[in-house]
Amino acid sequence: MIHLVVYDITNDLNRNRLVKILQQFGLERVQYSAFRGELNPNDRDVLSKKVKKYIRDEKDCIFIIPLCTKCIHTAQVVSNSGVELVKDKKIEFI
Repeated sequence: MIHLVVYDITNDLNRNRLVKILQQFGLERVQYSAFRGELNPNDRDVLSKKVKKYIRDEKDCIFIIPLCTKCIHTAQVVSNSGVELVKDKKIEFI
């Protein structure tokens, strides 16, 4: 299932470490603090446990959001650069 991971981590070192972990899970950066990619339920659980240690400040948070097929196909991305939510270009750009 495609997931969207969005985060706000105040500490630079923790944020950089988080980025490396997200990349190790095969997720791709879509914005500075947002990654997307395929995660099975087990990988999502493992990722949740691994990233928990980067929540240090009361303002820190990490969202791991599963996107159902309907969500993916009805999502709208507004961009001048043609950013895709998923690779297969079934998203309508407006």
